[in-house]
Amino acid sequence: MNVPDLRSILWGQLGATLDMLENAVDACPEDVWSDGSRPPPFWYLAFHTLFFLDFYLSESETAFAPPAAFTLTELDPAGVMPERVYTKAELRDYLAHGRAKARGAIAALTGERAAARRRFGSVEGTGIELFLYGMRHVQHHAAQLNLILRQRTDSAPNWVGRTKIGL
Repeated sequence: MNVPDLRSILWGQLGATLDMLENAVDACPEDVWSDGSRPPPFWYLAFHTLFFLDFYLSESETAFAPPAAFTLTELDPAGVMPERVYTKAELRDYLAHGRAKARGAIAALTGERAAARRRFGSVEGTGIELFLYGMRHVQHHAAQLNLILRQRTDSAPNWVGRTKIGL
């Protein structure tokens, strides 16, 4: 398989995963969004997912800096929560940032970058492994958000098999 084919496959699936996360965020009613009665709250899971997508797509751990609305407290081993509830609009913007960063990273993928080993905290692997790891992390939390929606509203967005957004 050549690298252009691999790029298309990676984007098709990572993009679908991001579409599923976006669908869950969009489907969440306001009363569920910030309800912390069953931690962690919906908004926080969405934020955590986007934060680590951004983190793992960075060139290096030291080069990572989240967008201005967010801080690095998510990396605190003590599990410090953000100081406030992030809005849907803020997290939609963060999702757009993550989607653009993912598209750029995949478009720039070469055989050398795919094979290069990298480390982010306790996560280490090749460029391809880190893409797959990040995609699995997003999908795990997108499923978790859909479960919360199903439990609280008896509805959840449908499965997305492949993104319709081009690379």
